[in-house]
Amino acid sequence: MALNETQDLTHFSATGRARMVDVSGKDETRRVAVASGLLRMQPATLERIRAGTIAKGNVLAVADVAAVMAAKRTPEMIPMCHSLPLSGVEVAFAEIANADGEGCVGIKAMVTATCVGQTGVEMEALCAVSAALLTIYDMCKAIDRGMRIENVQLEEKRGGKSGVWLRNSTPGGLA
Repeated sequence: MALNETQDLTHFSATGRARMVDVSGKDETRRVAVASGLLRMQPATLERIRAGTIAKGNVLAVADVAAVMAAKRTPEMIPMCHSLPLSGVEVAFAEIANADGEGCVGIKAMVTATCVGQTGVEMEALCAVSAALLTIYDMCKAIDRGMRIENVQLEEKRGGKSGVWLRNSTPGGLA
C-alpha cells in the first residue's frame, strides 16, 4: 500500500513541531473503525482458554473488558489523540485452529469502535485490540511465554470527509 504523498502529515506544524490537530471546523458525522489482531500460542494454551482452566479466570471475558477500557482511555496513551465521546465498542474473538509454521494456533480479536464526532475512532479501535491481546498474553504467560502478537491493523474506517476505507478493497484502500 503506497503512502498518499499529496496529503500533509497533519500532526506536525509548519515548523515541524508535534501538535494536536484542530478539528473544530469539521462536521460531526457517525464514525466507525474496525481493527483486528492475532495472538499466536501453543495448541494446549488455546485448549485451556476454551476449557476455562486458566488460573487467573475467564480470559476472554477479562480481555473484552480490557478492550473497552483501552478504547475509552486512548487519549491518555496516544499523545495527539482527541478525547471522543464513544457511542459503542464491540469486541469479538475467533479461534484460529490452523497452525502456522511453528505449530501455533491463535485467537483473533476484532474491535469495532463508533462515535458521532469530528474525528475518527481508528486509534480507539487499535488500542482496544492491542489491550485485548495483551490481556490474554498476561493471563496465559505462566503456561506459554512464547506467545506472540501479530498483525494489529485497521480493517476499515467509515465517516468524515474521507468516507470509507477498506483494507482489502482497491489499491490504497479506498472503497
